[in-house]
Amino acid sequence: MKTLFTAFTASSLSRLLLGAAAVTIFPLGAATAQTAGAGSISGRLVEAGTKTPVPFSDVLLLRAADSTFVAVAQTTEQGGFRALNLPYGTYLLRVQDLNYRVLRRRFNLTASAPTIEFPTFEMAAAAATKLSEVVVTGQKAAVVEDLGKRVINVDKDLGSVGGTAANVLQNVPSVSVDVNGTVSMRGTSNVTILIDGKPAGVSNGGTGGPRLDQIPASRIAQVEVITNPSAKYDAAGGGGVINLITKKETRTGTNGTAAINLGTADKYSGTLNLSRKVGKATWTAGYDGRDVTYRSHGHSEQTAVLSPTETVRTTQQGVGSETHRNHSVRVGVELELPKNQSLSLNVSPGTERNLEGEGQDLTQQTNNGPVQRTRGRQDLDVKVKILEADGNYRRTWEAHKGRELTANFGSIIIDANVPVVQRQYAEAGSAGVPQPGTRQQLDLLANIQYGQVDYVHPLADGKGRLETGAKLERQGNHGSNSFGYAASETRPNDFVNDPARSLTYTSNQVVPAAYVTAQHSLGSKWNAQAGLRAEYTYLSGSIEGGAGIAQRGSLQQDYLSFFPSALISRELGKEAGQNRLQLSYARRLNRPNFMQQLPLAIYQDPRSYRLGNPRLQAEFSHNIELGHQITIGQATITSTGFARITTNSIQRLRFVDTTATRLAGAGAGLVTAETYDNLGTTTNLGAEFSLNQPLAKWWRLNASTSLYRAQIAGNGVGNNRTAFIATARLTNNFTIRPTLDVQLSGNVRSAQLTAQGRQLAQGQIDLALRQRLFSDRAALTLRIADLLNTQQYRNEIATDALSSTRYSKDESRVGWLGFTWYIGASKAKPGRIEAAPQGGGGFGG
Repeated sequence: MKTLFTAFTASSLSRLLLGAAAVTIFPLGAATAQTAGAGSISGRLVEAGTKTPVPFSDVLLLRAADSTFVAVAQTTEQGGFRALNLPYGTYLLRVQDLNYRVLRRRFNLTASAPTIEFPTFEMAAAAATKLSEVVVTGQKAAVVEDLGKRVINVDKDLGSVGGTAANVLQNVPSVSVDVNGTVSMRGTSNVTILIDGKPAGVSNGGTGGPRLDQIPASRIAQVEVITNPSAKYDAAGGGGVINLITKKETRTGTNGTAAINLGTADKYSGTLNLSRKVGKATWTAGYDGRDVTYRSHGHSEQTAVLSPTETVRTTQQGVGSETHRNHSVRVGVELELPKNQSLSLNVSPGTERNLEGEGQDLTQQTNNGPVQRTRGRQDLDVKVKILEADGNYRRTWEAHKGRELTANFGSIIIDANVPVVQRQYAEAGSAGVPQPGTRQQLDLLANIQYGQVDYVHPLADGKGRLETGAKLERQGNHGSNSFGYAASETRPNDFVNDPARSLTYTSNQVVPAAYVTAQHSLGSKWNAQAGLRAEYTYLSGSIEGGAGIAQRGSLQQDYLSFFPSALISRELGKEAGQNRLQLSYARRLNRPNFMQQLPLAIYQDPRSYRLGNPRLQAEFSHNIELGHQITIGQATITSTGFARITTNSIQRLRFVDTTATRLAGAGAGLVTAETYDNLGTTTNLGAEFSLNQPLAKWWRLNASTSLYRAQIAGNGVGNNRTAFIATARLTNNFTIRPTLDVQLSGNVRSAQLTAQGRQLAQGQIDLALRQRLFSDRAALTLRIADLLNTQQYRNEIATDALSSTRYSKDESRVGWLGFTWYIGASKAKPGRIEAAPQGGGGFGG
């Protein structure tokens, strides 16, 4: 069973606090690295015959693959139009005016031809027909597929209403999120997570900022999933890169959203996002608040062989709850500077408090002796203060199309206080006799600073470009970083740290890096890209205090690594983007953090602890991907084969501490330990398939599936273990009427391997509805997560010395009711295309 503190330490504590204390690496991809290009078009409309300009007409730009809305430009009084910052790809240009016949043109924007100047379009007069009022609304597809990259439009995903970034990622193809919030792609949790192309403050190995479950889904506009990143991205993340793109408002005046969400059984959240554009400045402000409580229950059974003549069996059952309260404020400004320059500055303070408690019933039996019973309880009261600040600079050159300079910089400060209290009760009647409790106290003050500069230079022949950049990132824990252990309780909740078991520590990690990539078209059908990234890692730390040598000393590592990448693609069809084949390669790594290497036993509860491995080394992987994409009518079909060869594979191991178990005495239960080790080389092979298909005007389907062979290394002790793992996800979006949308989605994942056992299959079905109100000025949403209440966690371990089964069930079937008001939204005008309010995607989500 996942005990309360075990669950917290394995997920929340290690990801939120220990990782920050451990100085885990953060990716520093530039914001420009996340865009799919920056093309532009221009042209002019005139009447056929008279050559008179056609003013104030809408020029629609649609994605050729599925006719989804991308942008709209309006002609001036002289009939001219222009659209900027268009992602590369194939488009349909459509001009629709009541007085003229519809005009259509297909065009393609590429890195070699990012700018198109159309000749003058002549608009033919339409037949005189009396038309009723027409309102056309541009629609974005929920998932936009591309080779090596997916873009998920969160405003079309109703499955995250009232949820967080973790809920958003649960609905993303190729991505899995387990009950502990660990994100994985293609069977590995070594994934880099960015926000707007910058450090997210979240990572599976450790965290230096808010966790995924502290970022409201309502803040996210899109999710980019890059399965095989180029050398432009930070090398961390063998599984790929996930970039969360937040919503931004660019309209003049005051705009924004206000939303409140109510969930079943004590769950509340609210957001307020405001922006005001005045002249050259756009001011933004926002607030996110969340107060949610989740109940849980579970059980576990363990059998351990302590010696040839001694076998211990234990069971544990528990019931608990978790309450999360967090508040954050954001203030920022973006300035348009002279000479095509812009500068933005943002500050975001926040607080977080997590209250967790669980009661446990324990049994223990040695050989076939009597069964001994005890009761226990664990309580946490975690308090965290976070201050984030960042800035972004961008410059372009009007005389040199495609030339761009960007820079981003920032800092994150975390002040955390984590007390964990454990108590046991000796059975004496029904109430039990309370024993003196123990407390572990973790205090830390972490600082993270980062900065990066990127430059893009188009080649003279206009068929390619050169990109280069450098970054520096530092994470440090100094000053008030301590771990205290108190085994005596003079009165309730009055603890004094035991000097022999308490310590202070410092750690520091510095990672400078630089990269260069070159892209060039090879004829009309071929395109190639190559790059090289260099990263130097310096990690140091020291421990003071404690009674034994194991609790003192220092750690220091430094190494220089190179990460090449390459990509080649070919257009197989007559038109660009309709039928394409792509092959890519990238070398990636997974750095162990300080706490994973710290040789100190940190107890998660009286029966389990975690122990770092000072010999742990970085894990490297070679990633190869071959993809094919074809568009047939309105359907987009993408298929991908991939291989990942990992050396020095890092695995988490669990074993029984026989000495500690005997010292604990009868009835105290087994004492188990978790540690990390490099376990040789593994090779994972797999394939993915996705389909994006409108089945009717009112029904769009998106389906994806993945099948891969996962391998766990035996490290020379035994044969590598392999298993085939399958995942599937199906999403149906229905437009019942123009203002009512319904989404029915489901996902399932088969059992997967762990280092010593397996995690059993899991899946769920979600249902959501959205009703737009007051001419799209507001929206009412209803979502039922895990409709059939099937989401659960089941884990098995089977070794020569330990056999264990663990089951836990968190409160997963939750209903959410949300209301959103769009500040500054206006009613659609007859005959005009009005895009959905940019600040309000999600309609309450």
